Parts: sequence; C-alpha cells; structure tokens
Amino acid sequence: MLFDDLNLIEPILRALHEEGYTTPTPIQQQAIPHVLEGHDLLGVAQTGTGKTAAFTVPILQILHQTAQVERHAPGRIRCLVLTPTRELAIQIGESFKAYGRHLPKLRSTVIFGGVSQHSQVQLLKRGVEVLIATPGRLLDLMGQGFIDLRHIEVFVLDEADRMLDMGFIHDIKRILPKLPTSRQTLFFSATMPGQIQELAASILKPNPVKVAVTPVSSTADTVTQAVYLVDKGDKPALLEHLLQDMSIRRVLVFTRTKHGADKVVKALAKVNIPAEAIHGNKSQNHRQRALSNFKAGSTRVLVATDIAARGIDVDELTHVINYEVPNEPETYVHRIGRTGRAGAFGTAFTFVEDEERAYLQDIQKLIRRQIDVVEDHPYATDQVAPVLLHGGAPIKRPKGPAGRPARPGREGNGSSSRAPRPGQASGAQRGGQERSHSSARPAAGSSARPAGERSAGGGQNRRFRGGNGGGRTQ
Repeated sequence: MLFDDLNLIEPILRALHEEGYTTPTPIQQQAIPHVLEGHDLLGVAQTGTGKTAAFTVPILQILHQTAQVERHAPGRIRCLVLTPTRELAIQIGESFKAYGRHLPKLRSTVIFGGVSQHSQVQLLKRGVEVLIATPGRLLDLMGQGFIDLRHIEVFVLDEADRMLDMGFIHDIKRILPKLPTSRQTLFFSATMPGQIQELAASILKPNPVKVAVTPVSSTADTVTQAVYLVDKGDKPALLEHLLQDMSIRRVLVFTRTKHGADKVVKALAKVNIPAEAIHGNKSQNHRQRALSNFKAGSTRVLVATDIAARGIDVDELTHVINYEVPNEPETYVHRIGRTGRAGAFGTAFTFVEDEERAYLQDIQKLIRRQIDVVEDHPYATDQVAPVLLHGGAPIKRPKGPAGRPARPGREGNGSSSRAPRPGQASGAQRGGQERSHSSARPAAGSSARPAGERSAGGGQNRRFRGGNGGGRTQ
C-alpha cells in the first residue's frame, strides 16, 4: 500500500512526497482511513511507529475539507493536541507544518512551559487552527483567557501512559470539561494500564475504533547489534576508544540516570570529545539547544536518559550506544530503534558489565536472538562472562534501585527523595520537565524512505563470537 491509496488530497500527498514518504507504516495504514471517516480512535502504539503522521495527516485533511463547506471564524482553535513533553510537542508541530505546507490557511502553533509565554500569546492572538500543547502551559493560558477550546473539532491525547507517569492526569481531567462533547477524539498510548483504560473510556465515544501495532519485541533488520563485555571502570575508556572512529558520525549514548549522563559528558570533555546531555534536570532551553545542535550535526555525541530521549527522531543517526544496559528489555528495543530508521542502516553497541548480564539475558529473550559479542577491543575482559540465549549457568540479578524498574515518572537514579503522591509529579518532575512556571520536557511521522547508505559501524575489523553471525566481520 502507498500513501496514494489512502484517499488523501493532493496538497497533502505532494507534501508527503516532498518529504520522501511513499509507503505508510502499519499504524498509518490502519488509522488514517478511520480518522478520515470521523471515528474516535484508540491507538496502542510505541513511539517510533509513525503514529504522529497517523493523526496529523488525516487531521489536516479533515480541517481543510470542513472549512470548504462550513463557515469558521478565522484563527479559532479547531484542533488540540495534548502531549506530555516539550520535545514531543515541537516534533508534532513540525509534522503539522511539513505535511500542511500546501494548506496555508491552516495555521498551527506549539505552547509549552519553561519559557516566557509572551511569544506564544502573540501567536495565539493572531489566530491558529491547530494548537499543540503541554498540560501545564495550556491550563495557565486558559486561566488567563488567551485560549478558548469551545470550538475544538478534533482532540488528540498523545502518550497517555507518559502523562500518567509524569503526574499530568489531573491536569487532563481539568482540561476535558472545556472541550465540546461533539468532538472527534484520538487517544494514543504505548501501554494500557488500568488507569489509562479508565481515562480512555471516559473521553472516547462508545465503541471507538481500536488500532494496535504489534508490541515491541523485535529489532529492525536495518540495525546491526553488538555487545562489548567490559569492566565497569573501563566503560569511559571504551567509549573514548570507539569515538575515535569518525565513521560514527552521529551517536546517541544512553545512560540509566541523569547523574550518569552528566558523568559521561564530563569524561568525554577531558579527552576533548565534545558532547551534550539531555535529561529532566536540564533547563528547557538547554535541552532544546542540545537537541537542535544534535539534529543540525554541530554536536556529534548526545547523551540522554530514556525519559528525556523518548520520541527523538533524528535523521542520519548512525549509532546508538547503550553505555548502561536498560533494566527493562523493551527499553533496549526503543533505544536502538532510534537508528536504522526510514530505510537507512544503523549500528547499536551495548556495554555490558558483570552486574548487567541479567539485563542482557532479558533483552535476548525478548528479541529471541543472541547478540554478537565484539572480542577484538582494548578493554576486553574475562571477568564478564558471555550471556547465552539458551542454556548456561543461572545469572544472579542485581539488587537495589538499578535492579528494578524506575518508579513512575523517574529516571532510575535511585535517589532517596520522597515519592510523589498518587497522581502528582515530584518537585523535580514539575520543576525540570514540563510545568509551565518552571521548565518542560518526542513519533516519528516518517514512513519508508529510499534506503540510505549502510553505516560502516565503526570502520574497524572486529571479531564476533556467538549468535547468528559468529565469525563474520563488520
């Protein structure tokens, strides 16, 4: 199936072709026809599946077509997209502008906390048809009388489970009564815990269309994966060693904690390798500047925690490095899915110390494959035993905060700060992520593009052992 087969209007098809998109992803194939027909939709999809285009494309068409037959006051808000973080809001805003570039009468803007509201208010005063917002700033500007939601035709709640994690469910419940009951609602979540199911049932019309993408349990064939067994103390030197290879043109380095991300940046600075970090404790201006520098190519190395990196979609991201192995195997799939996107090829390296072997075992069970081990590197060690997909001695799981999933809304730093009350974000979350009086914190709309050149994956000859590719060189 092609986008040309989805009954899209010519201006939108032209924009999609200009972006290089020809083949819709599974969620786009399933969702776009139902949204165009006006149905409420419940979408279960991870970030990176193309769900942004699954709702932005049909919404643009709906708003354009209804404007042809109905009289609308110019500049009144007809669509609201609510999303948990600044980065996601900005990416959604970019998608609306890209796909709607040939629909000039449909103006969109993004509002979020952590920055002055002045420029956002000025844009609202000029009039917009599509508003993409984070909850805190939306409520603030509604309270000041700058936003009227009475004419909303389409409402999108994106990343609902992340809203729950970040403590924004109560904010959402304050916003919902301000929306007209006649609206069309599109509800997206990567997971469906009980509280999210209840929320969906309360805001969707009875019997909504349900669209689900296969749960993340496999990795793309376009991503070459490799494991480095290394002592914990040698991880900084191993990272420095790999980054000497300039074929690693743009790399996203993942840590489990905010403190760990800062440590990696400082270690790289000592050996004259510039890098920037993004996580919940960074100001919004810093995070957006770091992300913009990374996308533009002026920053080669971006170090991130999982929450801060959620939804990042960067073209030509050649490598992902798991400096610390995630303690939830699905997170590994999300991480390495940042590379090898849109028909390109990518490489994912994972540093595994002894205490992380259990996490690697979980990952291999989830993706049902043995990940190749790089033997030929200066920091290879016999103190970290290989992890076999089948058989082998039992692996002892680590104890403490690193050995269990992070509490909702946290980045796994294991600090002893008081847990937030149910439904309420912690002070760090409210202060360091989205809340409008402090600071705020991205689904790729892309489908398949023409395949890019395969990344060299490091340029060095490396011997692998075990797994599907034993004995081959990369």
